[in-house]
Amino acid sequence: MGNHLFDLVRSRIPAPAAPFATLDDGRSYSYADMVAASARFANALVALGVKPGDRVAVQVEKSIEALMLYLGTVRAGAIFLPLNTAYTPAEIEYFLGDAEPAVFVCDPARAGALKPYADKAGAKLETLGVWRSPDVSAGTLSDKALAAATDFADVARGPDDLAAILYTSGTTGRSKGAMLSHDNLASNALALVDYWRFTKDDVLLHALPIFHTHGLFVATNVVLFSGSAMILLPKFDPDQVFKYLPQASCMMGVPTFYVRLLQDARLTKAATQHMRLFVSGSAPLLAETHREWRERTGHAILERYGMTETNMNTSNPYEGERVAGTVGFPLPGVTARVTDPETAKVLGADEIGMIEVKGPNVFKGYWRNPEKTAAEFRADGFFITGDLGKIDRAGYVHIVGRGKDLIITGGYNVYPKEVETEIDEMPGVVESAVIGCPHPDFGEGVTAVVVAKPGATITAASIAKTLEQRLAKFKLPKQVFIVDELPRNTMGKVQKNLLRETYKDIYARQMKAGA
Repeated sequence: MGNHLFDLVRSRIPAPAAPFATLDDGRSYSYADMVAASARFANALVALGVKPGDRVAVQVEKSIEALMLYLGTVRAGAIFLPLNTAYTPAEIEYFLGDAEPAVFVCDPARAGALKPYADKAGAKLETLGVWRSPDVSAGTLSDKALAAATDFADVARGPDDLAAILYTSGTTGRSKGAMLSHDNLASNALALVDYWRFTKDDVLLHALPIFHTHGLFVATNVVLFSGSAMILLPKFDPDQVFKYLPQASCMMGVPTFYVRLLQDARLTKAATQHMRLFVSGSAPLLAETHREWRERTGHAILERYGMTETNMNTSNPYEGERVAGTVGFPLPGVTARVTDPETAKVLGADEIGMIEVKGPNVFKGYWRNPEKTAAEFRADGFFITGDLGKIDRAGYVHIVGRGKDLIITGGYNVYPKEVETEIDEMPGVVESAVIGCPHPDFGEGVTAVVVAKPGATITAASIAKTLEQRLAKFKLPKQVFIVDELPRNTMGKVQKNLLRETYKDIYARQMKAGA
């Protein structure tokens, strides 16, 4: 038995000298460089005592070295655990305590603040920064990798062995680690390569973060499994996108990318005529954005639907109509159905209910949480996504809402309960409700509605300032409203649907007023 995921990557390398990655600092990586660099990181991890099945937690800036660490972790037989770079030390403490990684890799600038939590979790702390010059160390793990050998005997891992854990959350309780196997990742990458017609001649413009499934597993793995190349940008920046766009054939992004590019006069049919494919995901793409992009560029954005727990489930077709407002058809090998949330009865065409999926892409369960795992799967193996939707008569899947009030802002998931807990602990606060309201730029804007105690001096500004110290930036409310009371039903439950209706136009009005 070989290393399932990396063996498949090796088998699809077009030639050792074929280009793998071009970087904005002028460096370039061939596929031979990729194999050698990932071997260095695998050797460095093994030298640190990492064993098959150990977790390697990583909170670092985007870089080619971070991607090599991902591949090196897989080759060493360990489990890659990426963490959002915006997480605060207080948030990191929970993930380290729950996952108990053998090694925790962080940015050198954050090592001092994070070392106590690594020590508490029993993890060895290493650092990995962004390489800037041959005279400056990019971190302790970088140094170890540079000193390591460029060949490595990959650790045997089968299709069902874990390759990664990605943390997700519900609207209640703590974050949960979704366990993804070698075959979960490999099968999905192979399906996407075929469905989206990727070949060794493609060049992907990669401007996504690599701490979640979109940038790490969709974008990166599709390149690896097709033998194509990527232009790896540190982050999304319109100037960088327009600079490198002429060298690319494909781009993947979140709706915010496309909204921002539509605001730029450089976006024309001439600027995009050589492109083959634009993909959008991680948040709903407004039909208006889809139409405007097509009018400006002549390209129809291909929207797809996935989750941390399942990788990609559905996609609009490569050939055929890409219907605005839908997420297309189930991918080959994936089955989707819509059920009644109360009875689990399978519903017919155009009936709205709970979307459930089944296939080789679906995760193995939640890390050390068998009860939650059991609750999220049907007896016949279907995973309950928590998303409400329908499948129309033509077979297109529509997402119409979320059963758990999840907010998706700029492609990032925000769980209201986490923000509410922080607000409710503030002196002078009675209670709060956090909702997502339509936002022209981010898809949804995090919005907090707060009830203050009589006579309390707390203000919207003071709440916002306190939250800046407690939560990652993408979780912060864009607006805070102080009210006398929250609307409730006869059972005493806060009616968030009424709040969403009340505040549904706030960001549109705000954008209009600022125009």
